Amino acid sequence: MKLFVVEGPGKRATIKKYLGDDFEVFATKGHVRDLPAKTLAVDIENNFEPKYTIMPDKKEIVSSLKSKAEKAEKIYLATDPDREGEAISWHLENILGIDEKAKCRITFNSISKDAIWKALDQPRAIDKNLVDAQQARRVLDRLVGYKLSPYLSRKISTKNLSAGRVQSVTLKLITDREKEIENFKPEEFWNFGAILEKDGARFKASLIKENGKKVKLTNKQQTDEVINKLAGANYTVTSLKKTVAKTHAPAPFTTITMQQEAQNKIGLSLSRTTKAAQALYEGVELAGEGKTALITYIRTDSVRVSEDAMKMAKSHIIENFGAEYYPEKPNYYKSKGNAQDAHEAIRPINLAYTPEKVKDSLQSDLYKLYKLIYQRFVASQMAEASYNSVVAEIDANEFTFKASGRTLVFPGFLSSYGYTEEKTDDEKEEDAAKLPKMSEGDTLKFIEIKTEQKFTKPPARYTEGTLVKAMDENGIGRPSTTAPTVAILFAREYVKNDGKQIVPTELGKVVVDVLTKNFADIMNIEFTAEMENKLDSIEEGKQNWQNLVSTFYAGFEDELVKAGENKEKIRLSETLTDEICEKCGAKMAIRVGKFGKFLGCSNYPNCTNIKPLVKKVGTCPECGKDVVERQSKKGTVYYSCTGYPDCKFMSWDIPLAEKCPNCSSYLLKKETREGNRIRCSNPKCGYTRVDKKGE
Repeated sequence: MKLFVVEGPGKRATIKKYLGDDFEVFATKGHVRDLPAKTLAVDIENNFEPKYTIMPDKKEIVSSLKSKAEKAEKIYLATDPDREGEAISWHLENILGIDEKAKCRITFNSISKDAIWKALDQPRAIDKNLVDAQQARRVLDRLVGYKLSPYLSRKISTKNLSAGRVQSVTLKLITDREKEIENFKPEEFWNFGAILEKDGARFKASLIKENGKKVKLTNKQQTDEVINKLAGANYTVTSLKKTVAKTHAPAPFTTITMQQEAQNKIGLSLSRTTKAAQALYEGVELAGEGKTALITYIRTDSVRVSEDAMKMAKSHIIENFGAEYYPEKPNYYKSKGNAQDAHEAIRPINLAYTPEKVKDSLQSDLYKLYKLIYQRFVASQMAEASYNSVVAEIDANEFTFKASGRTLVFPGFLSSYGYTEEKTDDEKEEDAAKLPKMSEGDTLKFIEIKTEQKFTKPPARYTEGTLVKAMDENGIGRPSTTAPTVAILFAREYVKNDGKQIVPTELGKVVVDVLTKNFADIMNIEFTAEMENKLDSIEEGKQNWQNLVSTFYAGFEDELVKAGENKEKIRLSETLTDEICEKCGAKMAIRVGKFGKFLGCSNYPNCTNIKPLVKKVGTCPECGKDVVERQSKKGTVYYSCTGYPDCKFMSWDIPLAEKCPNCSSYLLKKETREGNRIRCSNPKCGYTRVDKKGE
């Protein structure tokens, strides 16, 4: 029996289907050996030697794996095809006592029969450069987190604070954007256009020049002056340019572009996108076929596509769209300069599995994401879209107006993927406009002037999609780290959501201020990006990982010493509530302490009264006292009566004062993406409805 070791248990059945009875597929459920949680576990004096131990929750898995390995005739380490996967295989090699020169490591970019058997024919030794790059990242992150997090907690006097090499600079992106918004001063400007007519067809032309120079109107007085100067003017076409404009298909997805589009097009958060993509990669149950993987590896910054995949796309496009939809030469895409390019872009494994064919086998998120990936990949291999574009310049006295129109002639890749870039209002107007036939020298009929007062807008707050885009553009992190980095900012309450927008909390702002004043390199975007490039150089065998860590730590240690000399503590500002202190009559304030938020008297230190902070959500249907929001030990939110233990009312949903129209029992409310789902508390009744958002 051969032993085939993978990370995720979700892919076991998919792989087992292709390997047959000669193989046993074993899943480690991720890392099994790591730096222990409660100590630094990095020997700074001994060349930063990491001290790895078996993770407490993986001891049974390791014991079982050792037992199976002893009986196996051959062991294949088939963890994920990236640095983390290589490191896991290296740890397994050490744990199982496999010779470091043994060819036990295999990788594949997709969980398909051909890819797996091809990998089995090409086993290799562990790539120590990949392992060293992962070790360098792990040690750097441990040094930063282990040294900075306690400093923050002492400085700000609150609980559960953390700092990280990528996490903290990502938080700085968010707080810097918030400062831009707060300091933004809107500037007035006026849009100025003329409604004109030719052969009964009306269209709008926008003012662009006065006496051949670009014109910008910044107040009503200037606008009125132009109107007066245009009184009685003739509008004459002086220039007419007709061109065929072409738009090239977008590249297939990388991890970052998939995360962006999933939010923009189908409304999936980072966590939901990651979860759905993982399931599609590992395999889903298809009727009559068992567990089947649908997409290639999901952590990639490459837009490269294999030759076999390009041939598959060509056949699919010609058969389903027509030969004219395939370009004269195949579409190749160039990855960014800092892309690792270890594997392909994210794409379907087999185009025969169309989204509609597998729809009944997929949960909603999986179907939506698979359809997005499928259509994007097909589009990436298709011909350009072409438009007839017309730009007319029209003179009236000393002023020049411009009218633009664009008409789709050949949809090309748009037939598969309705690709939309962010466009200005003028560009959107141009796409929609249809201009009448005109010739140079034509005199147009004037209908009216249209003006509109506008003000410049501040930069938009980040959404999850635009934040990961900014991280990518600034070289912060890598495909496997973006989603966990953003998630931890929410978990630490450094940021919160305002709709889809990410807003820094007061705590987040204070953390950034403290770190920026004391740790310039850690909070420097260019420094962080350069560190990522240096980690890549370790992977390429161009740099020793201990030397990199040593150089970083020398400067970091100096900053730690200087920061520690300032013993001043920072108190977060208080938020007053309407609750009155029963001891002195002052208002109670929300404060943050070592164990989280609590209510403290605003008359402190004269009054030291404190209370737990609870969120009232309604009235108890059984005794009439307040119902408050609470959390279980596992963090699950539930609702219970403040009259406990006399009243033991508890619910997973919020109780409402409204009665059921069918049986008069109290109703329960659960918040969902669609709106508030209302149901009857009486399980025998069955009454339910959804109050949609905005209604």
